[in-house]
Parts: sequence; C-alpha cells; structure tokens
Amino acid sequence: MLKYETIAQDIQSRIEDGDLVPNDKLPTVVDLCDRYGVSKITVKRAFEILTEKGLIASKRGSGTYVKNITELFDTGGVDPLLVGKDGTREDTFGFTRSDQPIGFTASHSARGRSVSSVVYDFSVTNPPESVARHLSISPDDFTYYFCRVRCLEDDPITIEYTYMPIDVTPGLKRDQLYHSVYSFVQDTLGLKISSFHRIIRAVGATEEEAGRLRLDAGAPLLEISQVGFLDDGTPFEFSVARSNGMRSELRDVNVI
Repeated sequence: MLKYETIAQDIQSRIEDGDLVPNDKLPTVVDLCDRYGVSKITVKRAFEILTEKGLIASKRGSGTYVKNITELFDTGGVDPLLVGKDGTREDTFGFTRSDQPIGFTASHSARGRSVSSVVYDFSVTNPPESVARHLSISPDDFTYYFCRVRCLEDDPITIEYTYMPIDVTPGLKRDQLYHSVYSFVQDTLGLKISSFHRIIRAVGATEEEAGRLRLDAGAPLLEISQVGFLDDGTPFEFSVARSNGMRSELRDVNVI
C-alpha cells in the first residue's frame, strides 16, 4: 500500500470507529507530514481520496473537517422545500452519493434532446441557516439564489431551487441560467466538480409548482436535494430539484 493510501485508510478507519466524528477538524497537512514522515503532496493526495469518498470537506481559511452528512436528514433543513405541508418530514427514499458531475443539460443533450430553461428568480441573498450549514459558510455570507424550470422539447420537466456561494462561484449571470451552470463552473471558472450528496424522495407539487410544470396541484414529484462538491471538498451548490414523477428517471447514482 502506498503511503498516501495508508494515511487515507488510517483517517477513514478513525472516522468509521468514531474516533473522528462529524465536524471534527483534521490535523493540518504540516502536522500529518511530521506524523507520517511524508511530503505535503502525499498528504494532499490522501485528502483527495477522502474527499472523493465524501468523508471530509475543506472550509476556506479554516481547515479540513469530517463531513456531517447526516445533517441532510435534518428536518430543520431546507426551509419549506424539504418539509411537508403539515410541518412534518415526508418519506425519504434514500441517501445517495454520485461521482457523476453530469447536469440536466449534458445528460439530455447527449441523447439528442432539446433542452431549455425558464428562469423565475435570480438574486443575491443571505442563505437560510440550514443552507449555510450545508455550504460550510455563514448565514451572513452572500449566495446566488435562483429558481428555474428545465424543459425537454419545450415540455416542463423539473423545477430547481439553487444556492451557490458567491465567493466560490463568482461572476454567475442570469443569462447563464438558460444554459448549463455546471459548464460555467468547470469551463469558465476552471473548477472541477467532484461529487454530490443526495436525498431522493417523493413529494406532492405545490400549487405554484403545479402551474409551472403544467400539472395538477398535489401531483407526484421526484425530489432530489443535493450538495455539490469540488475536488478539494469545497461545497459549491445546494439545490432542490423537483421533477414530474411520470416523466423523469434517475441515472448514474450509487447508493451508499
């Protein structure tokens, strides 16, 4: 086993054994270099492995921490988007992680389908506390917020509610929302999208969503709430996507 693999395995074992718990700060790269007698490149490679596995995440100017992925199940989470009309949490089908940074535009365009968007909101705002927690930022920090409907062949399929930290994804414009935001992140900003943590469940369409998706109020929707991560573990997106349950399908998702 290579040294960076040994370091990654040691840290993973400590997480699995409970020696390191969610939100614990990991030793610095320098500290781990001294402990294992290796170079910074070796430790950074170990961190990359753990980041790819979804076990750790870095916070700019703060350090690297054990991820608290269970927070995604917190009903205090994403305001009304993740809570039923009676204030209780609705049924969750599963928690997933996907290493496929393939968005709506890329996945459907590759199959020769026409993709378009209708943008209902684009603003700069302070995120709700729960969203800020998922993005590892402060509620006082600024994020882009946008709501848009994604269409296939002009048929509305999915409504998306998205928050993206301005410091991580600077320069996002409303015009970009009519195309692929992930292409902007990767091609324009030069960032690498690494993985997503997702919750998948069934919900009923609100009256507003029903109107925008051309459905009856209460119609079944497939909801995917997710946090997207860059290759250094930095969260770059929190989003909730609700799709017409009769016209949507789920691909390339690995259950853990």
